[in-house]
Amino acid sequence: MPEIIDLTFQGQPGAIASYVLDTGDGLALVDTGPTSTLPALEAGLERLGLHLQDVRHLLLTHIHLDHAGAVGTLLARLPAARVYVHQRGAAHLAAPERLMASAAQIYGDQMETLWGEMRPVNPAQMTVLEGGETLHMGGLEVRPLYTPGHAVHHLSYHIGPDLFVGDVGGIRLEAAQSPRPPTPPPDIDLPAWVTSIALLRTVDAEVLHLAHFGSYLQEAAHWDALERTMLADAATVRRGLEAGDDAETITRDFTQALTHDLNREGPELAARFALACPPWMSVQGLTRYWKRAQARQGSKG
Repeated sequence: MPEIIDLTFQGQPGAIASYVLDTGDGLALVDTGPTSTLPALEAGLERLGLHLQDVRHLLLTHIHLDHAGAVGTLLARLPAARVYVHQRGAAHLAAPERLMASAAQIYGDQMETLWGEMRPVNPAQMTVLEGGETLHMGGLEVRPLYTPGHAVHHLSYHIGPDLFVGDVGGIRLEAAQSPRPPTPPPDIDLPAWVTSIALLRTVDAEVLHLAHFGSYLQEAAHWDALERTMLADAATVRRGLEAGDDAETITRDFTQALTHDLNREGPELAARFALACPPWMSVQGLTRYWKRAQARQGSKG
């Protein structure tokens, strides 16, 4: 049975999670979080009576810093461990300079505070996946599923009754809250995301485990709400673009609508949501998506 570890990102509980399972062949972590939260990861393991040196398997849903930033540092400390990553993300783990440079353009002098360093991974410690494989880790059967939409290198993991869905399962910070899509640049692909949701609906699992944040029943209501909010958020940004609004206006309107919805569902949800995926970043991702879609349509004409 998986246990959740709250990485208390920027001192805030309930924003970013890692999950740990005992495979019978060492521990498996689903997502490592950023290097800045490694002390919280190690402390969380200790509270469960577990030890970092017993980790043998690092299952990455995708390579964004809040999910995979610590992987190189961990593998340097754990020479017997392996990381499992989609083939479209593997090169960035081996040479993270471009990924970090891109992030630095967004976060500037906050990079170290937010994320810490991202050390390169030795390719000899990687298992590169396509999705659709069956992996055996001790007594566990692990099925990675290719689930793009949030990122082109996104995987979900089906392990017995449990389904680990990274960010393609949305952000859901409390049980009463409707899941919302994190839509940062550069890879947002709405049709691919809808296809991934359709796949995940069919998985014979009992529990969904979200990075942001917690565990919920695998039921149609979750996926229905995620698809609804994703298409609504996308439509909000599209209307602003079609009206000729500037980025500041679109971001303001998007943030006000999101904050209103979250405040109806629970106190302090908006602040926690902003740590998991700032609204301005979602606007950037959806703006990029719509502009690329328009460019493709224009090239066909």
